[in-house]
Amino acid sequence: MTFQNTLEFAQQLDAQDELRHYRDEFIFPQHNGKDVIYFTGNSLGLQPKRTKKYVDDIMNDWANLAVEGHFYAEKPWWDYHERFAAPLSKIVGAKPSEITVMNTLTVNLHLLMVSFYQPNPKRYKIICEEKAFPSDQYMFQTQVAFRGYKPEDAIVEIKRRDGEHNIRLEDIVAKIKEVGDELALVLIGGVNYYTGQVFDMKTITEAGHQVGALVGFDLAHAAGNIALNLHDWNIDFAAWCSYKYMNSGPGNASGCFIHEKHHANKDIARFGGWWAQNKERRFKMEPTFDPIIGADGWQVSNLPVLSLAPYLASAEMFAEVGMEKLIAKRNQITSYLEFILHEIDKDIDGTEFEIITPSNQAERACQLSVFLHGQGRSLFEYLMKNGVITDWREPNVIRLAPVPFYCSYTDMYNFGQMLKEGILSLK
Repeated sequence: MTFQNTLEFAQQLDAQDELRHYRDEFIFPQHNGKDVIYFTGNSLGLQPKRTKKYVDDIMNDWANLAVEGHFYAEKPWWDYHERFAAPLSKIVGAKPSEITVMNTLTVNLHLLMVSFYQPNPKRYKIICEEKAFPSDQYMFQTQVAFRGYKPEDAIVEIKRRDGEHNIRLEDIVAKIKEVGDELALVLIGGVNYYTGQVFDMKTITEAGHQVGALVGFDLAHAAGNIALNLHDWNIDFAAWCSYKYMNSGPGNASGCFIHEKHHANKDIARFGGWWAQNKERRFKMEPTFDPIIGADGWQVSNLPVLSLAPYLASAEMFAEVGMEKLIAKRNQITSYLEFILHEIDKDIDGTEFEIITPSNQAERACQLSVFLHGQGRSLFEYLMKNGVITDWREPNVIRLAPVPFYCSYTDMYNFGQMLKEGILSLK
């Protein structure tokens, strides 16, 4: 498609957008009585309007049924999490039995490392990407130290080449082969939070398995954003937060994937709890841990249904639309945003926006990370004060995420105009 940097063209794209009505399903913060332009769904998604009813249902059941809500609510609380298996399995490409929802993201990654990071004196190293999200870095450091190893020896970071912003797939595979028999675990973010680079998880998993390592992924920026086939890619485990592209609310519950090849192994190391106990025998209060066969066997505690309710509202919205349509719009609206940025570049002398997110469609998703050469934080602050909610990362990167559920092409055009005004006003 040949894009145009005009309001009429943007409105034409909106008129053709079959997902345009979903914008009305979300609540936008207001600026001077108008919806903000919201680019931070990669940090916290907007609130779906239907969320309130899901939460109210639980509050009403609690008021009217009290403890009996566990079994007699319209959506009984004791198996509330099971309602996620079908919709989430389609979003991440898994079997329903491979999906559970529990805790929060870093808590779940720690719990999963109990099972899938089993170091010994020969095989103890972990491969991760350079500039992983800090929570992952701290998790690696503390897990390794807890197991009695030195982080500087056990953690192997895959580096970017000098002068490059993204990590090459061939460098990941080469590092896996190099570490070889010493490698216990590969654990990488499916989408890098800083650059927006999408990693080839299938190839990375194959490379890890070839040297005898287990492979997992932090899908915080991937779930609800990119096409995933976790089961077919033979990934051992993964976890993701629900509050970014999946709009479940701040700090909300995390989804987990555990490949079915690990389900029947009751000897696998794990931290047990009552909610992972054999569902048919749970209330017999037996002394010996007998975990559920499936991802639910990794649960620990009774589920916080008030937290799960907003996530269920969003998961069912994803089920209505499907990832294929979301990805199609994501690709087009992100390309239109990229076009707008280049147009502003051409319009203003001395301006240079360097997009550090890969240009290859297979290696990027719903995020453009942009170096603002010649600009500083003052431009970010101008945008924020004028109704554009975006994200600043040091030294001078703005992350822009045009989420297909609720961002419009007109938003992209209006952002370009606001960006241009901001640059000129700060000269």
